[in-house]
Amino acid sequence: MYAIVGLGNPGIEYGATRHNVGFEVIERLAYDHGISMTKRKHKALVGEGIIGREKVILVQPQTYMNGSGESVQEIINWYKIPFEKLIVIYDDISLEVGDLRIRMKGSAGGHNGMKNIIAHVGTQEFPRIRIGIGAKPPGWDLADYVLGRFSKEEIKKIVPAIVLASEAVEKIICDDLQSAMNCYNQRRKGPAIE
Repeated sequence: MYAIVGLGNPGIEYGATRHNVGFEVIERLAYDHGISMTKRKHKALVGEGIIGREKVILVQPQTYMNGSGESVQEIINWYKIPFEKLIVIYDDISLEVGDLRIRMKGSAGGHNGMKNIIAHVGTQEFPRIRIGIGAKPPGWDLADYVLGRFSKEEIKKIVPAIVLASEAVEKIICDDLQSAMNCYNQRRKGPAIE
């Protein structure tokens, strides 16, 4: 079984913000695979289903970003998820809007949600998919930037990136992590929406 965790903040006021792209990938996967995201347990909104031939649990932690590790720890302990089958999807200000990076492991890179997950699970050796949201403009407060919404031009890049990230999850599960990295780490972007 895989646990696929998209990071974000719960609540309508945070919907469609830069910090919530992880949530949006989970919503896309749920839609594509007919998985209902209605159960509330382990401090998360969860849905169980099948992708390819693998059982999966889709997870949107409801702890707010900085407490994401509480939910992830409960999920992996309850479902006995090995670290190599924990996939975390989150926003990254060090990547251009719409770029993807898949890694087998790594540091939090300054992302508070990832810092909290690593602190709770006790390792950084698990796969992750980072979705570029672009660097904050000079003079902006970081919190204001990540909790802000995408411009019309950025939406043309981020929507295809969400689709590609969901495809990358499918490729990891149906093929393997290396194949997904080879395919999606090439600054590959979907066609911009006109």
